[in-house]
Amino acid sequence: MAAAVGAAASGAVTGRYYARPMTKWEYATVPLLVHATKQILDTWGEDGWELVQVVPGPNNPEQLVAYLKRAKA
Repeated sequence: MAAAVGAAASGAVTGRYYARPMTKWEYATVPLLVHATKQILDTWGEDGWELVQVVPGPNNPEQLVAYLKRAKA
């Protein structure tokens, strides 16, 4: 009985398999201006972009770069 519960909990169904389509993503990198960070992120967020990470810029560690993603339509 415990094995059956574990299989059901993991999504396995005997004799049938239902697969969800894999989500495909698009990505953007955006330089962040210190005086307008919130406005920049809010603008991209309104367009459906999700912030993934903020890292120092490659040429200037004081310049931050935001990495964003959203599901492709």
